[in-house]
Amino acid sequence: MIYAIVGPTASGKTDLAIKLANHFSCPIINADAFQIYQDMNIGTGKLDKNSNEYKLHYLLDIKKPSETYSVKQYQEDFRNVLASLQKEHTNIIICGGTGLYLKAALFDYVFPEEEEVDISDLECLDNQKLYEILANLDPKACETIHVNNKKRIIRAIVLARNHDQNKSQMIEHQKHEMIYKDVKIYCLNPNRDDLYENINNRVLNMFKSGLVDEVISLKEKYNLSTTSKAAIGYKEVLEYLDNKMTLDDAIKLVQQRSRNYAKRQITFFKHQLPCIFKESAQEVYEEIVNG
Repeated sequence: MIYAIVGPTASGKTDLAIKLANHFSCPIINADAFQIYQDMNIGTGKLDKNSNEYKLHYLLDIKKPSETYSVKQYQEDFRNVLASLQKEHTNIIICGGTGLYLKAALFDYVFPEEEEVDISDLECLDNQKLYEILANLDPKACETIHVNNKKRIIRAIVLARNHDQNKSQMIEHQKHEMIYKDVKIYCLNPNRDDLYENINNRVLNMFKSGLVDEVISLKEKYNLSTTSKAAIGYKEVLEYLDNKMTLDDAIKLVQQRSRNYAKRQITFFKHQLPCIFKESAQEVYEEIVNG
């Protein structure tokens, strides 16, 4: 059986996945878009490399922060890892909050071919202008692409420009059927007030644990890619280091954006994946273990 443990940030996914993995003596496949990056640890809530729990995981730390990484690449990596693990394990746990990764990995999600094109006319525009262009070309894409995600906005514009159909129309024509048997997707959906409190506390702990120093180290070691720089927590600290805001303002902004992201995650899981929603991690654990 494949058990996917999904949900918003700070909902307790990792602890639940580890508990289940220990019970079944099985591996965990990461489905977090930023935990795939090396040296991005504090801001992504990644486990300590030296811990036994870390050793249960696959698709952690597989890319340098100077590299870009796409959903299409994740789909390929996930399916290769899963095929290998299923030779030795009856049960597999998937854990993460990047809904599009899960959808691409588990369903017959086919990506449109992207051509190498000149995007200099787009890269010089600000996010709001790009969003307006996308709204004219592919309004439905604006429902799932955030205005701050410049890379995804440009990609969607390019696809709409260079194909008879825009990206949303291409996706709608796909059946999006599950390609694996015996899959259950559980979404942790805690009480909103509790979740937001957890998020706020988690962000404070990240800064207390050295998030600013981690970002400084990343800047010194890597030429950060547009993908890695988009991670909540990292982009705000980068702005703080560029003297664009105070540290207190950066902390508050990370908290706010994390709460907003959690809300978008829940919306995605409700509308895009066949999830079993549970408020309590313990409830999920007992249901899975007791069959």
